[in-house]
Amino acid sequence: MKHFEQIPQQQPGTPLLDQAPEPAALRALAEADLPALADELREYLLWCVGQTGGHFGAGLGVIELTIALHYVFNTPHDRLVWDVGHQTYPHKILTGRREAMLSLRQAGGLSGFPKRAESEYDPFGVGHSSTSISAALGMALAARAQHIARKTVAVIGDGAMTAGMAFEALNHAAHTRANLLVILNDNQMSISHNHGGLGSYFAKIWASKLYTTVREGGKKVLSHIPPALELARRTEEHMKGMVSPGTLFEELGFNYIGPLDGHDLPGLIHTLKNLRDLDGPQMLHIQTCKGKGYLPAEADPVGFHAINKIEPVPAKPKPVKAKGPKYQEVFGDWLCQMAATDERLVGITPAMCEGSGMTRFAAEFPERYHDVAIAEQHAVTLAAGLACDDMKPVVAIYSTFLQRAYDQLIHDVALQDLDVLFAIDRAGLVGEDGATHAGSFDVSYLRCIPNMMVMTPSDEQETRLLLTTGYLHEGPAAVRYPRGTGPNSKTSRSLDTVTIGQAVVREKGQGVALLCFGPLLHAAKPVAKELGATLVDMRFVKPLDESLIRELAGSHSLLVTLEDNAIAGGAGAAVSEYLAAQGLMVPILPLGLPDRYIDHAAQAQQYRECGLDSEGILRAIRQRLHSLAPGSPSHARQG
Repeated sequence: MKHFEQIPQQQPGTPLLDQAPEPAALRALAEADLPALADELREYLLWCVGQTGGHFGAGLGVIELTIALHYVFNTPHDRLVWDVGHQTYPHKILTGRREAMLSLRQAGGLSGFPKRAESEYDPFGVGHSSTSISAALGMALAARAQHIARKTVAVIGDGAMTAGMAFEALNHAAHTRANLLVILNDNQMSISHNHGGLGSYFAKIWASKLYTTVREGGKKVLSHIPPALELARRTEEHMKGMVSPGTLFEELGFNYIGPLDGHDLPGLIHTLKNLRDLDGPQMLHIQTCKGKGYLPAEADPVGFHAINKIEPVPAKPKPVKAKGPKYQEVFGDWLCQMAATDERLVGITPAMCEGSGMTRFAAEFPERYHDVAIAEQHAVTLAAGLACDDMKPVVAIYSTFLQRAYDQLIHDVALQDLDVLFAIDRAGLVGEDGATHAGSFDVSYLRCIPNMMVMTPSDEQETRLLLTTGYLHEGPAAVRYPRGTGPNSKTSRSLDTVTIGQAVVREKGQGVALLCFGPLLHAAKPVAKELGATLVDMRFVKPLDESLIRELAGSHSLLVTLEDNAIAGGAGAAVSEYLAAQGLMVPILPLGLPDRYIDHAAQAQQYRECGLDSEGILRAIRQRLHSLAPGSPSHARQG
């Protein structure tokens, strides 16, 4: 295997990869050529991601596995489900999408994750984790019901295996006895330690046809002698338990094989060929190195989980405009400061320590930091339990991931009116990660929950103010903030609060009032100036500043609500509901995310597509004003 110290700046030569544009051609190659193909694929992946940016380390770690799977199995007829999706860049390259890789994560280009609409080789779309076993089991059962000779494989990362959904699927798979192969990709970030050559040796034995024949034949013979059968079963179990962590999977009903070196391409192919011919639920445990083959990524797998596009160095460097901190850094700084003042504070995250800005908190307050792994439901109920006994939990979670714990949010926190603060990161559109990672719905799904306070800060300083307000509030509260940096507003290090339910009028005008919920306030500023409109930072979705809304409804001819959330059920809907309940007949224009999923593109490009940049907002308001003008067809209809 070749090892690389730098990312290639020029497209590398790939004579073997050129011969294998799709898996059928790959399967025509000699097995002896596959290690060289792996070197080419790894170098090509390095070059591609250097050109586009994107997820990095996970793909490098599954080069050999990806080749082996497509070499052994008849994809796309055989189903191959990946979990999580950022492992799939090598899979995309080998499945007819090599030339499109330079469009990765760009508008109109390839998704950074498996996507059914993109390729027949992607049988299941994957953005979140821990879904592969359930989906693959469904496919295996569908094949059995339709009498189709088809193999089904789920590749699940060790982090994804921590979620309860994965174990629910394992339990059901064993019950159905479906022909399903689950490959546990253990990249040494969690689960088990490397057991070395002895484990690999036993893995090859356990996957062999001879072992399977002896094992199953022995069961039939010994079934007439129950004590002997039980002795044989316990002996086998103890032998496996000495050299592998497979006893748990065996007890669940899987034939466990492993751990196996996931970079041993010949060994992988040999084992997969044997497993391909076995019936019933099979579990292959492989161990890989995240970032394998690229030395900086091997040394720092967390730092090289993803990289930005590598830009050429200009002859004369341009001056770099100073940027403010990212929102997660604002949160992380606030969390550490608040924890220093209140020893009851406990920080919780479902495997998003770095992304949520909790690295410093974890180092400074290790006894009060809990990373529960990819287990969002557990994270929320854990917080509820802490709150029951007078602790002050802060759950740092991405908006799209909180959706997975909605039942716990309602029943375990809000119904009991427990004192939990949700710091909801990645609210709104998130750019290149696309629809699976967008926080498009949190306002809608939070504001309908009794006891829940929902806050939408417009910048970094407002984020600090509302975090403190929510933390000191007795009851469940949520502060939702976007990905990336804010408008570089100055932030103080005070732990001040604001009056709950009180908005702030930023500019006084007439005619039109812009009611802004969150960071779109800054796109609305030039619009308010152009129209001479009133500009309001609403701050709170729940409770609303009803007195201000009533006042604005009486003094303005048009109310415009702005939010980076779905219009359906969002903050604009809350304003409309209040006006209707009060019998206030003022025209209202709700602006927000449309009723469709927004594909991956640059974040600014996504908002422009939705008409939520300054030009789009101004255009929409002028169109509504025109329709309301005396003599216009719509005005006549309204009259």
